Amino acid sequence: MPPLDWRDWLARARRLWRTSLQLRTVAITVALTTVAVTIISGYMSLSIATNLYDARKQQVLTEARQATASAQRLFDSSVTQTGTVDLETANSTAQTTIRTASSNPGGTQYAILRSEGQSTAQIMQSVTSRELDISVISPELKEQVAQGDGSVYAQAVTLTTAAGVDPGIVVGGAIEVPTAGQYEVYLVYNVRDVQQTLDFVQQTLVIGSLLLVLTIGLVTFFVVRLAIAPVRVAADTAEKLAAGQLEERIPEKGEDVIATLARSFNRMADSLQRQITQLADLSRVQQRFVSDVSHELRTPLTTIRLAGDVLYDQRDQFAPATARTAELLHTQVERFEFMLGDLLEMSRFDAGAAQLDIEPTNLVRLVEDSLEGIRPLAEEKGSELRLVAPGGYFEADADARRLRRILQNLLGNAVDHGEGRPVVVYVDSDADAVAIAVRDYGIGMSPEELERVFDRFWRADPSRQRSTGGTGLGLAIATEDAHLHGGTLDVWSVEGEGSCFRLTLPRRPGQPLTGSPIELPPVDPLDAALAESGGRDD
Repeated sequence: MPPLDWRDWLARARRLWRTSLQLRTVAITVALTTVAVTIISGYMSLSIATNLYDARKQQVLTEARQATASAQRLFDSSVTQTGTVDLETANSTAQTTIRTASSNPGGTQYAILRSEGQSTAQIMQSVTSRELDISVISPELKEQVAQGDGSVYAQAVTLTTAAGVDPGIVVGGAIEVPTAGQYEVYLVYNVRDVQQTLDFVQQTLVIGSLLLVLTIGLVTFFVVRLAIAPVRVAADTAEKLAAGQLEERIPEKGEDVIATLARSFNRMADSLQRQITQLADLSRVQQRFVSDVSHELRTPLTTIRLAGDVLYDQRDQFAPATARTAELLHTQVERFEFMLGDLLEMSRFDAGAAQLDIEPTNLVRLVEDSLEGIRPLAEEKGSELRLVAPGGYFEADADARRLRRILQNLLGNAVDHGEGRPVVVYVDSDADAVAIAVRDYGIGMSPEELERVFDRFWRADPSRQRSTGGTGLGLAIATEDAHLHGGTLDVWSVEGEGSCFRLTLPRRPGQPLTGSPIELPPVDPLDAALAESGGRDD
């Protein structure tokens, strides 16, 4: 067996999605829960990160103010009575003061830089921490600090360390060194601990979110399964009832709404079983009645037929009124025999006793024989009979007697309702099916009449004078004959444009039909010619 490609897997997934309510419910619940949890977790993570950063920023700003103030006091107190300052000693002491003022766990680096653009009596050497990259101090921050308004300014930066890249905060403030002018003090704080705390919180939120989504998915799965299981049982029971297993019922357990549904369903099933049983019994009685009456009528009908034939043969010796009575009796007895035969045939269909006598049958030859049989009546009506057989596989395994009966009925109807216009018979086939279509250009039928055309004992125009008799069972029997072959009998009709009946049969018994070789109505150049020919003249 070849391996399945992605299209097969995709088709299976789509089929499973369409057929499984449980899968759709769990998947939608998990998807919506994931979206909600992601939004909530993202908001919580952002809020925690903001709060942690703001708290540490306030802390380093406070420390920076204290360090800057301490350094300023140190330089101010370093002025001697003579007005001079030992800048190197004061600078070294200020560095120690700045280092001790920080409580940052990640370590603090610093820089004391001379502000640009000054001219003073003395110059103090700028100093920086050994590991400090001076490029982390941006020009914007330097410009703010250089204003010397006594405020401290902070800026978030990224620090490169031996362990990698860490977040940091640079805080700067200005001090005034006696005799040396203005200097800028920068403190660089490594806030790795804040990032670690945030990473831990985010990891906890992710794990918690995944566990929450998984838990909700499992809970939804079991709850939906608990709710759907009774529905699935009800669906299976309904399928069995539809298949004819009328004794099937849903198990009744508990007092909840599902149990109430089961009891209601079972009561409905009991009622349906009783009604179906009653209808089946009534149908059997009706079928038996029709069959028995039809058989019982044969004996007296035979006697009446014999007597009627004697009278009909001697009608020339009777008075005109008596002769006419003998003719009417003979005609109605024949019609009665036809009706009795149709009733017996319908009773065999209803009882399932009708069987096929299968043999290879040439459909074109069968249609030609049927056309010859109906030709005298067609000539009397003024209808031209035409056969369109473009060629193909015209032989099929079928019951020729039943097919001939279908054709006789369809041709008789076409001639009777054709209004003296042409009647065209189409025969065509393909490798799987054969088809015969009988097309007339007569009065046609309305949509309401089309819905009932195959009903038993129904005639489109009961008052219409018919030359072929008719019991109202012809099309019903033709439909049963078609179904017995595994085929179909379809109809198309439009008032004023005529009607077309199409018989489609499988070429082999039991072979499923996937279509018909003939369209309904047939598409043929002959139709356009007929529409414009004299046959269309009224």
